[in-house]
Amino acid sequence: MNYVFPPAPQASVAVAGSDDRLPVRRIFCVGRNYAAHAREMGRDPDREPPFFFTKPADAVVMDGETVAYPPETENFHYEAELVVAIGTGGVNIAQKDALNHVWGYAIGNDLTRRDLQLVAREMGRPWDWGKAFDRSAVVGPVHPVSAVGHPSEGSIKLTVNGETKQDADLNELIWSIPEVISILSHSMTLQPGDLIMTGTPAGVGQLNVGDTCEVSIVGLGTLTTHIGPAA
Repeated sequence: MNYVFPPAPQASVAVAGSDDRLPVRRIFCVGRNYAAHAREMGRDPDREPPFFFTKPADAVVMDGETVAYPPETENFHYEAELVVAIGTGGVNIAQKDALNHVWGYAIGNDLTRRDLQLVAREMGRPWDWGKAFDRSAVVGPVHPVSAVGHPSEGSIKLTVNGETKQDADLNELIWSIPEVISILSHSMTLQPGDLIMTGTPAGVGQLNVGDTCEVSIVGLGTLTTHIGPAA
């Protein structure tokens, strides 16, 4: 087969303790999956079913990299998240079987152009311009299930320049990881390499040029991102 121009390289993320890479197929994100964050965004978590948005696979950024302050925003936000990496595909997955489809877990930072997201939300438009821009999905090394098990409780924390901004527990997720996997799989077929960013706790806030943002999750280490000048 001949292509009219070379295809893009395969997007991938690191694997903890290995030189191997995990190929990224799609990135799904769960919206407002911590009650306190839902409330700080002006929503009632007890009345809304889970919903999802996506980021392109090539939006991934590795641990320790510098992300240029993105264009068209004056309100650039961090969002600490637990990331699930799917290793075995499936459709209509039962909750009781969902964890069998997980290859591993990573730390994520769902970078957000909040001003653009809120404008879209108020106008009933898609969130793509606020969420799916270049280099908006920071994902640390993926830890295999065989090494870390299935995290369901413990600290998830984010600091900016050493100051704590988000501090919560994974057991505060409104929709658990098995529930999220099952719900997604009833809408479309999950495939190996799909990543799921499972939602952020309360305390989201602004990033500025020169900031260093660190996300830590129990058992998974720390994910560091530096914010550089606009490109």
